[in-house]
Parts: sequence; structure tokens; C-alpha cells
Amino acid sequence: MSCASIKETYMTDNEEKALSFMAEFDEYKRLGEPGKNEKSEAWQIAIGLQQTDGLRTSAYLIEIAKKNIEGEITLDEVKERLDSYYIAKPAGPGDNRVDEADKVSANITGILSEDAFTFSPAEYLMIHERLFTGIYSFAGKIRDYNITKAEWVLNGETVIYAGANSIRATLDYDFGLEKEFQYKGLTKEQISKHIAKFVSGLWQIHAFGEGNTRATAVFITKYLRKLGFDVTNDMFIKHSWYFRNALVRANYDDIRKGIHSTDEYLNRFFGNLLLGQNNILKSREMHVKYLVENKAQNKAQIKRKGPDLTPIETAVLEYLDGRPDATQVEIGDAINKSRRSVQEAISSLKEKGLIERDGSKKTGKWIVKE
Repeated sequence: MSCASIKETYMTDNEEKALSFMAEFDEYKRLGEPGKNEKSEAWQIAIGLQQTDGLRTSAYLIEIAKKNIEGEITLDEVKERLDSYYIAKPAGPGDNRVDEADKVSANITGILSEDAFTFSPAEYLMIHERLFTGIYSFAGKIRDYNITKAEWVLNGETVIYAGANSIRATLDYDFGLEKEFQYKGLTKEQISKHIAKFVSGLWQIHAFGEGNTRATAVFITKYLRKLGFDVTNDMFIKHSWYFRNALVRANYDDIRKGIHSTDEYLNRFFGNLLLGQNNILKSREMHVKYLVENKAQNKAQIKRKGPDLTPIETAVLEYLDGRPDATQVEIGDAINKSRRSVQEAISSLKEKGLIERDGSKKTGKWIVKE
């Protein structure tokens, strides 16, 4: 079995274990008792977010989390019990950092249970500090070294992250742009796509050496609540692994293999999270090996569509098959043709029934028909 297959199998098993644990909290949601429901949702999101780094929580955490939901012990007492538990029973090398997952879950629950929030880089750093104090010596500190991270979805390759020397300036710049952004007059779909873009950019900076995705997810959850969105649902509970992989794919290019960064997968996630859509979320569909293999199959299909396709129509069709959200300018740049030539090719492809537009010119995407 390949490394990618092993990792995918591990994540599938790990997700199932986490979901079986968290299913025990569903009774609190069903009963809807004041206080218990909110605590249960916070715990579920916190536990689910451990999947972004391939971590799992322990059965012991579930046990004491339920006591916290019932009001038998405070969150501080949960943390004290975890500290005592792991002093008496240190996590071994085969435990996959389960002690970290337990302690960070408790810290996330505390943050999500609070209403206080300020949209600023300082708040972002503070969240990381609160999540990882006692776990990482650099909790809350901007990394001062450059990093690479082998990603399952990239078959072991890495995203290019911000250089250590530019992190602070880039954070300030991105936060400044977001503060000035006007949501008024936008459709819900436009808002969702803008938020996905902001999250993608913030994550790619990778301000922290470790724990970047979890800190970003907690920060964004708080920010979305401030904007008035209800994000206490199953998305971060069931699809945290997909969320991480979507962030990776939004920030990775390999032009040689025809792989382009795309927000498509992240937009699916936020479409479900914010708009109540029912997009199918499967991490394997993002895997670069899967994409390359399907691209080869699609090229063969395109060739079988008929000899009446011109070279530029074939090039446009192949590009749209991999980048359905691409603009005409982006297509022209990629295939080295003018925008007018791309427009004519698209018009011809539409007439031949090979592509159709799904949604508006600004926010829609192209569908390459079978």
C-alpha cells in the first residue's frame, strides 16, 4: 500500500473514531437544554478540529467533557484532570500526540465558549498562545524560520509559505484589507467566496511553526460569529480534514503537471458552512494523483469529442476541465492566447454543447459536459 493510501486509510479510521465519540454528544443537541447544547457544540467542534493535523482525542477526554457539559466540573477542572492524567500516564510514541489533542480541545472549547473577540493580528496570536501554551514553547509567537510541510493531498510535496521575515508585514496587510472590505450589497455567495479567499490567504502565511490550521480555524469561527453567521454546525466536526486539504489545494501550483491553485474545494466547504449547501466533500478528489489521472482521462475524452475542435478550443476545454472557475484573462495567460481568442473559443464550445455556465459571470463556474 502506498504512503498516500496508508495516510488516507488512517485518516478515515481516525475520523470514524472521532465521530463515534462525538455522537455521544448528540443527545445534548437533541434535548436542547440551555447551556448544555452550547457546551456540547463547542466540544464537538474542538474535538473535530484535531483532525486538521491528523490527531485524535482519548476516550478519557470524552468522559470528562461530558461531566463539564453536565455542570459537574468546570473547564478549569477539566484541564487540571488532563494535566494529572498525563503526568500519571504519559502519552507514548504510538499515541499520535493524543495528549496534545486532548489539551488543545479543552483550550478551544474555552475560547469558543466566550463572546469576546477583536479582529486583529494580536487576537490571532493570542488565540494560538491560548491553544498551545504548555505544549509548544513558541505558543503565540510568529515563527522566525522558514518551513516546508509534506502534505498528503500533494503526494508529499509542500505549499510555499510566507518567508519568516515577511510574516508580520503580510499579516498586517491582509488584516488591513479585510477591515476595509465592504460586504454591503454582496450576495451571500459572494460573501462566502470572499471569506474563503481571506481564510486561504491567512492560512498560507503560516504565521506559526505548528498548530497553524487549528489556530486559523478557531480565529475564523470567532470572526464569522462576529459577522453574524451561525457556524455551530457539523462542518468543523465532520470535515476538518477536508478543510485542511482544501486550504492546501488553494495555495499549490505545479504548472508542469497542469495542477493549478484553486478555491473550488474551499468554496464547497464554506458553501456548506455558511449557505447551507450540500456539496459533496471528499478529500481524495483533491489529491494531485487523482487529478493528474483524471486529467489524462479527460484529455482522451476531449479528443474523442470530434475532429472539429480547433487547437485553441481543445486548450480552453482542457484548462476549464481543471479550473472551472477560471476567468478569460487567466485562461488566456495560461495558454498564451488573447482574451478575444479565448472568448471566441468559449462561444464556439458553448454552441457545440461541450460547456455550459453554472451561475453568474462573476461567481459561477464552467461545466465541461460529458
